[in-house]
Amino acid sequence: MMDRLFAPQSAEAQAHTRLTENWFSWDQDHPSLDETLTAGCATYQAFQRYLNGADLYLVPQTRGELENVLRRYAYDAIHNTIAKSRSQLERGGYSRMCHLVEMSIAKVLNENDNAMFLLSLHRPRHDTARSPDLSSSPRFIRIK
Repeated sequence: MMDRLFAPQSAEAQAHTRLTENWFSWDQDHPSLDETLTAGCATYQAFQRYLNGADLYLVPQTRGELENVLRRYAYDAIHNTIAKSRSQLERGGYSRMCHLVEMSIAKVLNENDNAMFLLSLHRPRHDTARSPDLSSSPRFIRIK
């Protein structure tokens, strides 16, 4: 399902691949944390986590709620990457990464019908094949 949201050659998919394949050495190439790489991977991981339904206790009903869930997931991924990294974070780097993530999430949600697809993904399915007896008038319970 990730291919529906991110092409394999997209910046987010490539960042995710680079970080996951080189998890123990990706941060040794630069004296400071690579903000673009971290933000791209965080965006990818946010959508992946949402698709898996991980930690999704309140299903978003609107695009705004969906965007907030995805941002929270992306911020978690940024925090995890910063904690793991041996490179120093430049001044203002966290804010720049959050901004990149927010722009990327908005871009993905604006494409095609991605927002509607994601909103409908975890909505509860109503049982339409109910027994006619269950849909009739309510049963009253007498309380003494």
